[in-house]
Amino acid sequence: MNALPLLVDHAVETALEQFAPARLRADELAVTLVDLAAGKNFPRAAHRGDAPIYPASVIKMFYLAATHRWLEDKKISDTPELRRALRDMIVDSSNEATGYVLDVLTDTTSGPELPPAALAAWHEKRNRVNRYFHAVGYPEINANRKTWHDGPYGRDKQVVDQFTPARNCLTTNATARLFVEIATDRCVSAPRCAEMRALLRRDFADPQSTDHQGREFIGAGLPATAKLWSKAGDMSAARHDAAIVELASGKKFVLVIFTTRPEEKGIIPAITRQIVAGF
Repeated sequence: MNALPLLVDHAVETALEQFAPARLRADELAVTLVDLAAGKNFPRAAHRGDAPIYPASVIKMFYLAATHRWLEDKKISDTPELRRALRDMIVDSSNEATGYVLDVLTDTTSGPELPPAALAAWHEKRNRVNRYFHAVGYPEINANRKTWHDGPYGRDKQVVDQFTPARNCLTTNATARLFVEIATDRCVSAPRCAEMRALLRRDFADPQSTDHQGREFIGAGLPATAKLWSKAGDMSAARHDAAIVELASGKKFVLVIFTTRPEEKGIIPAITRQIVAGF
């Protein structure tokens, strides 16, 4: 019997009780859990796993996976600058690096406004990552926008105003699927999955670590003996994390938690602690 639904339900209910004074609602959370140690079928459970949510920097994982697909297929060149950008996009969550990577993937550049026909052609090229993921069975995502500090300008603002959906979008189920494929060497190739996991590895147990993606999200709810590979997203309307977790017992799982209550920084660690206890 798959006990994961009960575990996810309990973790969400416990978080709702703990954050009741802050009026946390169930529809402000989405959680997907996949057991990686339970055989090839990988049992899964979710709370609002199909809900479309603005992903903040978690979208960068899809750009990372697309880059390795393009490299494997020799559609783009493997250069030191591209590798520098991939590292900065995932390890440091650099928005500038992300913009460069998306330009390389789609053969587009940001810049001044374009007339209607040119803008439509530009937007069609910018949708290249979407077309790939939709073709391999990720219909519920939108991955065609850069990530910003201050917001888009020029042609990037034009497409936000004129094309829908206006923003990137993920579900926790889609994100969990990508992380399962990376964890199990099924995304592109085994060597490329290993390269992606190397960028995702987090130092979360050292109190002196400056890796806030490791220490302040799912990592904050893990025992120090665990191993963590993750990508967080944090902005004014979202606080998310997606991770591969391996416990000292050998249990291994993918956990994705999205919340639209970024001011409540304890939500993700609280849910994580319940999941760990259940394993």
